[in-house]
Amino acid sequence: MANVIKDTAGNVTKATEAEHPSGDPRFKLVDRALKRLQYQQDALIEVLHTAQEAFGYLSEDLLIYTAHQLKLPLSWVYGVASFYHFFSLKPLGEHTCIVCLGTACYVKQAGDIVTKLQQEFGVAAGQTTPDNKLSLSTARCLGSCGLAPVLVLDGNVVGRETPVSTVERVKALLAGQIVPVELKPASPSLELEEAEIL
Repeated sequence: MANVIKDTAGNVTKATEAEHPSGDPRFKLVDRALKRLQYQQDALIEVLHTAQEAFGYLSEDLLIYTAHQLKLPLSWVYGVASFYHFFSLKPLGEHTCIVCLGTACYVKQAGDIVTKLQQEFGVAAGQTTPDNKLSLSTARCLGSCGLAPVLVLDGNVVGRETPVSTVERVKALLAGQIVPVELKPASPSLELEEAEIL
């Protein structure tokens, strides 16, 4: 939405889009999304996705800017950004690992996966390794309960993991290897059911 400016003679002109005070060109990507979505408040999540893609995480400055542009209370924007596991309020490492701790995953030992990752890589849930290579986080539910225990490695959902297989996957990822995502059957009967469906 361009602002209207009147000069001293009363001539009306449109103002150019105001740049963010920091001068960071990534804000232009956020501005384009805001404009495309017509500054609609119900487009908050999409705007936050765009902002996180552009910046890698949602800084306080980004949240304030988004709240101001959408005319929403900062507390609302922060609440949405902190509620959803796919948003990060801190810079992430080069690689990310999100472990689901929802009920189905938890009863299938997802907590042991988190513990093993913490021991092996020296990183606590919600933190990033000192070398900025790996960020470990947890989520309440990733919505893939049938694959429990589930984790997301660099955006790829991996199911039916064990603490040992997860550590192997993460080590391979950190070594720069492409880690194939294969679905392991939960039980022989499940394998039969999956084969019948295909």
